[in-house]
Amino acid sequence: MRILAIDPGFERVGIAIIDKTLTPKHLLVYSECFKTSAKIPFHSRLTLIGDEIEKIIKKFEPDALAIEKLYFTTNQKTVMGVSEARGVMIYSASRNGLLIYEYTPPQIKIAVTGYGKSTKDMVMSMVPKLIKINKETNSDDELDAIAIGITCLACERFNPS
Repeated sequence: MRILAIDPGFERVGIAIIDKTLTPKHLLVYSECFKTSAKIPFHSRLTLIGDEIEKIIKKFEPDALAIEKLYFTTNQKTVMGVSEARGVMIYSASRNGLLIYEYTPPQIKIAVTGYGKSTKDMVMSMVPKLIKINKETNSDDELDAIAIGITCLACERFNPS
């Protein structure tokens, strides 16, 4: 089973491709933080995000999308923009036949650390212990995407490919 895991956003999108393996540590195939510029119109940013997700789906042929659900925040503008970007991501995955799995931040924290109120630092320190990362990853968004993929593999019952 191959998972496309996404930490949604419209300025920065964390993306990871993770394969389920028979070993305790699953395989991180690919990860990145995809960025769009605030200098271009929002609808163009959504198009860039959709194009990037489509490109990754075509290249890596994942079986499922794991994506973070949004929690209500006080910044309505940001929430609306991220919601619209999530819609583009889910649409791209759905139209390519991927299974869709959504996880809340507490679900991700429980799966990665065992505690639903873990800090971001606690989650980030656990990710490399749960999956082998063969490159330096400084982006929180990228590590969040990897954590979302780990959550999917921990919560769903997939047979290794």
